Amino acid sequence: MRRATVSIASNIAEGHGRLNTKEYRQFLGISRGSNFELQTQIEIARALTFGNSSLLDEAEKLSHEVGKMIFGVLESIKDKVPGN
Repeated sequence: MRRATVSIASNIAEGHGRLNTKEYRQFLGISRGSNFELQTQIEIARALTFGNSSLLDEAEKLSHEVGKMIFGVLESIKDKVPGN
């Protein structure tokens, strides 16, 4: 879970540092995938009764918020990528 969470932020940062919007979108996509990975891990932890249930609920809520933010950024730069 920690690795997926760090991957989300790291890929956003790396993509933002790239030289063009197309690469930025690519890294946002990777970040989005890591966020889905985290959500899956939260569901597995819940099913196996690992961890504190309320903390898992809060982590899931935050993950969904991050997903909305990533989607918002992707939508805001959609027209800046040739061919979209």
